[in-house]
Amino acid sequence: MLSSNDPLEQESTRIDVGKVAAPRIYLVRMMVFLIIAGFVVMILSPQILSAFLSNPGLNGLIIGVLVIGTLMAFRQVVRLFREVHWVNNFRLADPGIAFDKPPVLLAPMAAMLRDRIGRMAITPQVMRSLLDSLAMRLDESHDISRYMTGLLVFLGLLGTFWGLLQTVSAVGATIQQLNVGTSDVGVIFEDLKTGLAAPLGGMGTAFSSSLFGLAGSLVLGFLDLQASQAQNRFYTDVEDWLSSVTDVSGGEETHARRAPVAPAAPAIGVEVQQSIDRLARIISEAGPATGSSSRAQTQAFADLAEGIQGLVQHIRNEQGALRELVANQARQQDDLGKLIDKINPGSGPKRGGK
Repeated sequence: MLSSNDPLEQESTRIDVGKVAAPRIYLVRMMVFLIIAGFVVMILSPQILSAFLSNPGLNGLIIGVLVIGTLMAFRQVVRLFREVHWVNNFRLADPGIAFDKPPVLLAPMAAMLRDRIGRMAITPQVMRSLLDSLAMRLDESHDISRYMTGLLVFLGLLGTFWGLLQTVSAVGATIQQLNVGTSDVGVIFEDLKTGLAAPLGGMGTAFSSSLFGLAGSLVLGFLDLQASQAQNRFYTDVEDWLSSVTDVSGGEETHARRAPVAPAAPAIGVEVQQSIDRLARIISEAGPATGSSSRAQTQAFADLAEGIQGLVQHIRNEQGALRELVANQARQQDDLGKLIDKINPGSGPKRGGK
């Protein structure tokens, strides 16, 4: 497989690694589902209108809750576009972006990272804190949709029991009104038919409310499912992006930086650190001044080079001292061996022993 060595292509590939995708596909699915549901309603409009007129008050309330829940489900997906736009612009560090509209779900992240535009590195603790805040805000917005879905089912059951209560009461009243003392069977059946009109109306209320409630919960459940998938996708993309800028070795490096400096080179380490700090300060101060930026940067690099040169010279001196120490130890070992030979002149193997 051929690999490209073009630096521009490599840079673009690196930038697109943590890109957060917009939830357009989920919005399209929701719209297509609503269009299909609308066609079904148009085809079954006579039956649906008849069922709706069985109890217009309760059925109208169910339809109103369905409309509100649908709008809120769409709002959950649409509001992600601003968050995605902010994350991608922040990740690319576009200098022309002013961020007029700060994010809502990512408000803590925007507050914590507002001074870190471009390449950055965060600790795992900061990453976990940002993700927990995002997950909590997403759950808060998702709880309302779940409540709306449950409310539709509850209203459907409420209409069902209300209709059954009307049916039972009407049946009891019809039985009590029957005149069984008359010998005319036609009159009895006419009274029975008139009395059963109210129970049948109660059954219509029960079944129509149950129909609208369950159908509304089905529609709103699908929309809530798509909104939940869009939020999960957004959360996963943000987590992947934060993982790419998380410095997992930050704790070890901090511990190493806090470790005591070797006593042999305290002065030169301070000198190099001062040179680096002076370089950063001069570059940050010389950024707005275009005329003196070259001279300031040249002076800063000269100071840094001077500090590094002193460090190299100190390392060479330490190496010379180490070589001298090794040579002294070798001479001391030779002198110690000669002294042992003088103390024990007959330490060689004995001859002529028993």
